[in-house]
Amino acid sequence: MKRNPHGEIEEIEEEYDYINVPAWTVDKVAAPQVTSESNAKLTAENQQLEIRMQHLNSTLLAAHENLGRYCNNLTVQSDLLKHNCTVLESKIKDLTAVNQQLETQRNNLTEQVQKVETNWNKLNISRAQWSIDAYCPRENNVSVRQCKACQEGWRLNQSTCYVVHDAVSTSGHNTWEEAREVCRRESSDFVVVHNQEEQYALNYYSWFSTSTIGYWFGLRSEGGRWKWIDGSDLTVSYWIQQPRYRVPQHYWTQQPPPPTDGQCALSVQNVGWRSVSCAEKQRWICKKKALSV
Repeated sequence: MKRNPHGEIEEIEEEYDYINVPAWTVDKVAAPQVTSESNAKLTAENQQLEIRMQHLNSTLLAAHENLGRYCNNLTVQSDLLKHNCTVLESKIKDLTAVNQQLETQRNNLTEQVQKVETNWNKLNISRAQWSIDAYCPRENNVSVRQCKACQEGWRLNQSTCYVVHDAVSTSGHNTWEEAREVCRRESSDFVVVHNQEEQYALNYYSWFSTSTIGYWFGLRSEGGRWKWIDGSDLTVSYWIQQPRYRVPQHYWTQQPPPPTDGQCALSVQNVGWRSVSCAEKQRWICKKKALSV
């Protein structure tokens, strides 16, 4: 079978054209669809990344602000702590100084107490010696002592010693307070009357009394009441009888006079008690317990 050369040449050219078609031609045909999908996917992913970045930026910004506030608070607290430390250090210094002063005062007081105790012991020894000499004097410089219930110048009545300050001259008289102070210096006090025996002794030693001169004892008006120096209220009284008017006749009473502050009781022998001003100058009687011998 004979073939047409021209036809064969055309067939060969077509085959050559087919074989030598460039590869990109195919790619150019398929590429547009692939690129479009990739771009859409990348765009979506990029948008998600941008959203995540925005969220992270917001989170980081909030965390940064919180951290800043926290740091500021820490700075304020630190400054406050430093201030408090400074104040405490100042107070510690002040307290240390005060403690040192108190320690010095304590040492001084301890020293004073020791001195007082030493003086007190010496005083007790002196008083003991005085008591021995007063109650148990040596007769005619003999070593043997003769003890008495009352010291020299005091008078024994039952279990009590009395001393009568009965100076004739008014210069030797004292007010109620002054006279009591003298009694206290003699380790004694005023007479207190709670029974008939004590009143008998008070009246007995109130010698040489007159209408204007008597003897102080331990009764005075205080706080609107008559009170004894031992703190007890007046229950037994021996006031001078006072006349009172009663229709149709007079009668006498021993009721206590009005308890006016500043008034003290005065003993007048064989007459009774009178209420006079405590500031008057009068004689007085002291008493104390007798020594058991």
